Amino acid sequence: MSDGLDDVVAAETVLSDVDGAAGRLIIRGHLLDDLAGRTSFAEAAELLLDGFFEDLPRGAAFAAALGQSRLDVFREVAGLDAELVRRTPIEAMRALTARLADGDDVATALRLMAAPAVFTPAVIRMQRHQAPVAPDPALPHAADILRMMRGEAVDPAQAAALDTYLVTVCDHGLNASTFAARVVASTRAGLTSAVLAGVSALKGPLHGGAPGPVIEMLDEIGEASNARAWLEAALQRGDRLMGFGHRIYRVRDPRADALKRAIRRLDPNSGRLAYAEAVEAAALAILRERKPARSLQTNVEFYTALLLEALAFPPESFTCVFAMGRVIGWIAHAQEQLAGGRLIRPKSTYIGPEPRQAA
Repeated sequence: MSDGLDDVVAAETVLSDVDGAAGRLIIRGHLLDDLAGRTSFAEAAELLLDGFFEDLPRGAAFAAALGQSRLDVFREVAGLDAELVRRTPIEAMRALTARLADGDDVATALRLMAAPAVFTPAVIRMQRHQAPVAPDPALPHAADILRMMRGEAVDPAQAAALDTYLVTVCDHGLNASTFAARVVASTRAGLTSAVLAGVSALKGPLHGGAPGPVIEMLDEIGEASNARAWLEAALQRGDRLMGFGHRIYRVRDPRADALKRAIRRLDPNSGRLAYAEAVEAAALAILRERKPARSLQTNVEFYTALLLEALAFPPESFTCVFAMGRVIGWIAHAQEQLAGGRLIRPKSTYIGPEPRQAA
């Protein structure tokens, strides 16, 4: 038995390959570095979904269909009542997504790609006592997300930075949320059900809920000169240093470097980035000293937090923004699972008590 299913192969996939030893991520035959910062969300979605839908739109038609889908799902924002507004953004976004009909066609897939992009800005604005802003289907996906959140046109450089993030996290092997989506897809429940399973798994603090605490850590440390003492005290308490270590990578997470470059392009003179780099260096030095037998390197959450903060997303919404990118991976994996047609049904080993023999 493998605790946590480590090293158990549960699927064959054409979608992505995570090489933890080499620190390499391949997405549909492309290295991450060849996609991040060079490919838009719509282009990455078309790449991942290629071959899974016969009537998949192409090029400009795909971007136009995605824009129209943002407008279509905005109707569901009317269901964002006072009770949902009091919930966390991920819970509110998940509830609105659950209002979408199940299906396995390309129209359902496009609506699900649009859902977190439309619902998250609406939730953020309503929690600030502001009216939601309707999508502009003519805009690129990332630019429209930021416009819906802020209520005004955005700097193209900021839209490009968000695009880089969404592409960087679009797929990453058989992680917890993707596996959850594939399990549900294997029952033929429909794409909406599969995506909702992915969102629910992503919500957990050991998966997509991790970047928010990075901001808390940086804010508590305060300045670079405090980093070593704060980090050592945290480890002494048995706390986990958020943004460091990964289940698969034994070297530096390549997504961390992709996002770090995006932050530097966005603001080459960022004092916040320089401070974060000092904290990162202190953390890595301490981890090498304290845990020499383990390779604990910077992971995607560390620079995710910095990038999303620079784009003015509130930390409590970071998991929702993660879902904006990962949703295309969930959909592609769900369709790939359906193509195989096999219901996922692992075995378990019973270790409970035996029944008593009758007297």
